[in-house]
Amino acid sequence: MNRLKLPAWLTGLANRGGNAMAAPVLIVLLLAMMILPLPAFLLDVFFSFNIALSVIVLLTALYTVKPLDFMAFPAILLVSTMLRLSLNVASTRVVLSEGHTGGAAAGKVIEAFGHFLIGGNYTVGLVVFVILTIINFTVVTKGAGRIAEVGARFALDAMPGKQMAIDADLNAGLIGEKDARRRRSEVAQEAEFYGAMDGASKYVRGDAVAGIMVTVINVIGGLIVGMVQHDMAFGDAIKNYTLLAIGDGLVAQIPSLIISVAAGMVVSRVASDQDIGGQLVTQLFAKPEVLYITGAILGGMGLIPGMPNLVFLLLGSALLGAGYLVEKRAKGKPAQEAAAAEAAAASAAATPPEQEEAGWQDIMPVDTLGLEVGYRLIPLVDKTQGGELLKRIKGIRKKFAQEVGFLAPPVHIRDNLELRPSSYRITLKGVEVGVGEAINGSYLAINPGMASGTLPGTPTTDPAFGLPATWIDANLRDEAQSMGYTVVDASTVVATHLNHLITTHASELLGRMEVQALLDHLAKETPKLVEDLVPKLVSLSTLQKVLQNLLAEGVHIRDMRTIIETLSEHAPQIQDANDLTSLVRIALGRAIVQQLFPGTNELSVMTLDNRLERLLMQAMSAGGDGTGIEPGLADTIAQQAGVAAQQQEAMGLTPVLLVPGPLRTLLSRFLRRALPQLKVLSHSEIPETKTIRVTSLVGAQM
Repeated sequence: MNRLKLPAWLTGLANRGGNAMAAPVLIVLLLAMMILPLPAFLLDVFFSFNIALSVIVLLTALYTVKPLDFMAFPAILLVSTMLRLSLNVASTRVVLSEGHTGGAAAGKVIEAFGHFLIGGNYTVGLVVFVILTIINFTVVTKGAGRIAEVGARFALDAMPGKQMAIDADLNAGLIGEKDARRRRSEVAQEAEFYGAMDGASKYVRGDAVAGIMVTVINVIGGLIVGMVQHDMAFGDAIKNYTLLAIGDGLVAQIPSLIISVAAGMVVSRVASDQDIGGQLVTQLFAKPEVLYITGAILGGMGLIPGMPNLVFLLLGSALLGAGYLVEKRAKGKPAQEAAAAEAAAASAAATPPEQEEAGWQDIMPVDTLGLEVGYRLIPLVDKTQGGELLKRIKGIRKKFAQEVGFLAPPVHIRDNLELRPSSYRITLKGVEVGVGEAINGSYLAINPGMASGTLPGTPTTDPAFGLPATWIDANLRDEAQSMGYTVVDASTVVATHLNHLITTHASELLGRMEVQALLDHLAKETPKLVEDLVPKLVSLSTLQKVLQNLLAEGVHIRDMRTIIETLSEHAPQIQDANDLTSLVRIALGRAIVQQLFPGTNELSVMTLDNRLERLLMQAMSAGGDGTGIEPGLADTIAQQAGVAAQQQEAMGLTPVLLVPGPLRTLLSRFLRRALPQLKVLSHSEIPETKTIRVTSLVGAQM
């Protein structure tokens, strides 16, 4: 049996589902309603659907947590406006053609609004219609449009700062590439949403004006049609057509007002984790003092003669009772917690633990990485209180392992009452390597060097990089971002500082256990390569020393295969860890250069003056390890190298000193302490495909 074969485009639409057909069908229906005559029954259906749609939109807006949850709202505004205008055209056709037959000529809905809601009095209906139109046009729609306009302006101004904050979180390892793309998309969508809302509000304002004009046209046109074509008396004509026109206008204006209120709620709310109903309940009725005072005022008004005493007294009593319940609930929870704590303390005091002799178990190992926080920062590391620092630390360790090449030890977190309440301390093997302050609930606005203006708050410096910064309130976050500041919360401040210190001290974090774990991981893919190197050619300690030398100079060890192959090649003749490090650096030259100069073939570097180079080569020959350098010469080299490095950074370039191979280790070790940002490369580490541009000479002024 042959099957009916559908066209390809129809099959595609069927596969995509009914959603693909919804928008085209709706637009075609709206256009058809303006052109084709509709019977009264269909008008009732569409008017009822219009009212239901407006209520759905309002409730959806009330239960929306953030504006981007209702991104389709601007399009819905356009569609609902076109629906009301189409219904106005269709109903006008029916009113003018059938209005002489009575109030039910345009359907039951218009008749109900004309008789039941306004009592059949067209004067009252006209006043109500005008009031609703004024409220919609001059109050709700105008206010929502202004808020959307300001929101779009601030969203656009804050986009660069938000993008920089996302890039900072991505570089610090606090978020992944997927989260960064999602957050960038949200930033762009937020600006587009407010811009679309600013434009869509003009539809509603135009709809209000069109509603007034359509009503006036229906009244005047109805009088002409009724009196000229149907020979109706003036009183009968104005009664029939005015009631129908006003009923038609109210049927359109009430849904328009509802949707305008929904638009105002969406654009005027402040983003939080609660919907609007939750915000109203938790914020408006959260303080018992407010309920007490309001109840007392209403009760006092209820005692005034001539007032509606019963209403005021009942409402005042209800508010006083609500205030008492709120206060009782607020006091009950701390009292229960305090009673439980006292009971536990009493139980512990009644049965004191028996003192035991000291043992080896009392000796606690020193944590490789530790984070100690003051008591005000405990919520940052407590999952039950919404703390995100633990998750961010996991992200830091994962990003560090992916970029550097080994897994950093876990970070042990504890509270320390000896610290100031908002302070924290980062320790390495029990020794403090970093300290800072983070104010929970506030934001740190960091000036990256191009921020404009000052912010009210507590001036400070960024603990990770020493940039000038200010602790600001949460409500100033958008303003600070629009001024060019990089704004981060307290968790991000601590996480960024920790990430910077872990990267700086990577060589100290690579112990023998980490090296052995790294070899075991590599042996799963290339077991023979690892087996031939350790311990046949080099010891585990020598391999550890080579890897630590690389990490101390900021070289990543992800390419362990190249490192092991180089060591396997040269280890039979050379056993000195420093010499082996130099050979490994040459093998990793392409990766080292790419790390320092990403995306460019021209390397802007500093070099040594020829005379200084000869002096250092002579010192190397005399002292073997460079100890023969005179102190005065060493100070001069450090000063001139520091000036040249600052010039490189001012031009936006990475400060790199290019020297002959025999001098690289000496100068790198010598300058590392004074100029940690300066990287020293040898000529043999530069790939042949790269071109070199010398920007300055160190020692030219000697």
